[in-house]
Amino acid sequence: MPIRLPDSLTSLRAYVPGKPVEEVQREFGLPDVVKLASNENPLGPSPMAAQVIAEWARFAHLYPDAGCLDLKSALSEHLQVPSDQIAIGNGSDELIHLLSVLLLRPGDSIVMADPGFSRYESEAIVAGAETRKVRLDPEARHDLEAMSKAIDATTRIIWIANPNNPSGTIVRETALEKFLDEVPHDIAIVLDEAYFEFATDSEYPSSTRYLKDRSNIIGLRTFSKTYGLAGLRVGYALAPPEIVQALDKIRPPFSVNSLAQRAAIAAVGDTAHLRKTIDTNAAGILQLTQFLTAKNCNVAESFANFVWCDIGCLADPICQALLRRGVIVRPGGIFGCPNHLRVSIGTRDEMRRFEDAFAEVYGAVTAV
Repeated sequence: MPIRLPDSLTSLRAYVPGKPVEEVQREFGLPDVVKLASNENPLGPSPMAAQVIAEWARFAHLYPDAGCLDLKSALSEHLQVPSDQIAIGNGSDELIHLLSVLLLRPGDSIVMADPGFSRYESEAIVAGAETRKVRLDPEARHDLEAMSKAIDATTRIIWIANPNNPSGTIVRETALEKFLDEVPHDIAIVLDEAYFEFATDSEYPSSTRYLKDRSNIIGLRTFSKTYGLAGLRVGYALAPPEIVQALDKIRPPFSVNSLAQRAAIAAVGDTAHLRKTIDTNAAGILQLTQFLTAKNCNVAESFANFVWCDIGCLADPICQALLRRGVIVRPGGIFGCPNHLRVSIGTRDEMRRFEDAFAEVYGAVTAV
């Protein structure tokens, strides 16, 4: 008899990553390809982090610090948050998984935005919990009022990606605090802040401001975006000490490798690279928003390192045509929005490459 797998897995879809550059090059015989699909840092990692990676490579035969103590200490100093409120993970994805393992049981429910990050639902399915998706409002923002109505006695986690992926929009302070006051205090509210460094709006509510006064707030952050360490996989959670202790208990031993830990410490200290990344991204967001708006696309206000837009027609054919021209972007159909595109911010040359290719293929479609 074959091994029996859980029935719940029939509704679980594998994560669909952006197409690798090498695959597109092979498929279309292209010498070079621009990848604007995975929200990566076009500037690469901090030079200080790259140097540390090279220096520590000779210690790769040794197990890493299982407690990530030096990285916790560096983050504690950088964020002015006690070390016992910081948990480190193999990317924030591992922490999403661990929080779901920790908090969800069959019959429980989660509440999340739609469209939103698919891993929230995937982890709920594995745990046997129900996922309640609440459509974004007409401005592609979290509809907190509708999310509040979706909560009941079974709800254990509310996921708020701030900024949201894939829309790039934010929940502002006044709206969030009103929502927090309405939610029962035994429900975990996870503020997934993977892109928070890009959210320079004065009303952006960082999770760090709630750690002292609200025991049900958990923040999630990553080194994959602004710090350019996506290939090393390191993220962290900001949470009450008892949650951090529980996460550390169930986290696999040595899940965060030593190069990731050392590179993250160096990256935190390189404020010049961080500032350059944020400034480059802001210029790219402005440029791309103006370009797509001029093409009569409906562009959401983005506080992340990508732009989400309704192009007014099916996006898949546009994406395929862009692929043939060596430009990879993210089609909205993956998120249940077939007329949308998500385009990551690249270098100036990469953005120009996208604009030229998009103008050509989109012009051909809209001219019909």
